[in-house]
Amino acid sequence: MSLARATFTARRTLLTGARRYNSTTPPKPAAKSSNLPLWLGGAGIAGLSIYLYLDKGAGAQKAEQKSEPAAPKKDALDPKNFVDFELKKVEPYNYNTAKFVFALPPDAAAELPVASCVVVQSSADHPSPLKTGEGKPVIRPYTPITPDAEGELTFLIKRYDTGVMSKYIHELKPGEKLSIKGPIPKFPFKINEFEEVGMVAGGSGITPMHQILTHALNDPSNKTRFTLIFANIAERDILLREEFEKLRKEHPDTFNIVYTLDKPESGWKGYKGYVNKEMIMQHLGPPSLAEKVKIFICGPPGQVAAIAGKKAGMKQGELGGILKELGYTEDQVFKF
Repeated sequence: MSLARATFTARRTLLTGARRYNSTTPPKPAAKSSNLPLWLGGAGIAGLSIYLYLDKGAGAQKAEQKSEPAAPKKDALDPKNFVDFELKKVEPYNYNTAKFVFALPPDAAAELPVASCVVVQSSADHPSPLKTGEGKPVIRPYTPITPDAEGELTFLIKRYDTGVMSKYIHELKPGEKLSIKGPIPKFPFKINEFEEVGMVAGGSGITPMHQILTHALNDPSNKTRFTLIFANIAERDILLREEFEKLRKEHPDTFNIVYTLDKPESGWKGYKGYVNKEMIMQHLGPPSLAEKVKIFICGPPGQVAAIAGKKAGMKQGELGGILKELGYTEDQVFKF
């Protein structure tokens, strides 16, 4: 029914009621009839009809606006070019490690596939850019600990005395910039592709494992069992320990972590020394599982070489070390 018709019908109903009332009640000669109440009533009904009509339209418009999907975030990273990002803040983690939080542009996100990393170099406008002996930029790979982040990109970086880039980053001040390129795909991890995933990490080589574990264990459909052997010099060097213990508590059937220390203090109840054949045999899925098992390793070059053979630059290199001795094949092992 149109607005005008609704208003006319309401007014006619009032007038009909008024006539019926006047036909049954004798008129009083002294009283002078007035149509003011009728006009006021009709005007009120008309106003109410207009309000309801307009409010309905506004409500429909709001519903229409709410149903519109949010605009997708722009990708802040570029896999082909280095982009400068400003250091927003530094959060000390322990005596030689800190979180470095870089600001992303407005309405942008850093979306990294699992598993992947980025490469970094000093910003071109830095007063002392890092260069090799040949005058080329020093470039190093890092894995953010926020693989799918909006507004910020966070790295957990340990300072090494012999690490040119790690020392450079630790000397950055908020407001200064770092050039980042990526993401650089490393291993196309898929949920439930394997029954058993074994991980061996040393020091800051834990970040790729953290990326995979948080992705998989937070997926309700995950059924893969993960076991991480995490090697460090001392207990104070164990990175992200609180997060891993939380994951183990939340996922007791699909995640376990084993620690080993080179120089433990008195009272340490975990393993002591380097990762060895016995640790791997006891805790990681055996090579007899064939395509159902995968072993990931990331750490200092010496550790990687001893356990799985040397990497050939950015390539995997031949399988060697302890894993080869135990019968694992190249298809079962991946070196970050």
